[in-house]
Amino acid sequence: MSNLFINEHPLVQSKLALLRDAKTKSKEFRELVGEMAGLLCYDAVRDFKTKPVEVETPLGTAECKVLDKEIGVVALLRAGIGMADGILNMIPTAKVGHIGLYRDPNTLMPIEYFCKIPKDAENLHIFVLDPMLATGGTASAAIQFLKERGVKDITYICMVAAADGVKKLQSEHPDVDIYTAALDRALTEDGYIVPGLGDVGNRIYGTK
Repeated sequence: MSNLFINEHPLVQSKLALLRDAKTKSKEFRELVGEMAGLLCYDAVRDFKTKPVEVETPLGTAECKVLDKEIGVVALLRAGIGMADGILNMIPTAKVGHIGLYRDPNTLMPIEYFCKIPKDAENLHIFVLDPMLATGGTASAAIQFLKERGVKDITYICMVAAADGVKKLQSEHPDVDIYTAALDRALTEDGYIVPGLGDVGNRIYGTK
């Protein structure tokens, strides 16, 4: 699993513990999702290329570095929306898109119902955001959708992953790095991660 990166930073793991806790209310849960996404993004850009720029400070000229490529985020509806603000806090210039996919309850295969991505997505490094990598079907379909539209540089960010989902993503998209805070042990028959976080969309928005 060479392209799987599990963030063991104490802050990440502490926030993950709060996210797992069934007693965490929607407001706090929502805030934690954004904070976690920002920390995972920070880790994911660690090895990105930079380019030199000159910046005028109040006292002179400074030789600085900035990211060499523009960033885009594509949130998978609906739970992925909760992660987008956390990354925009880190990279305010990032462009944002959304893809809507749902799993057929019988086949667990992804079905697309909405798509809106930046017009120049093929020139961006795209972070695909989805809190949970369970079976991997939705994530793989979304990534394939982006590749068909010319996107070459893609990173997948989730908060919790299951081994089955990681295996599927690595098999179908070995060029895509996966950043997460945990690799959980199992999936239920309905495709939910155990111990996981529960239904993240419901927990973010206070719905059932």
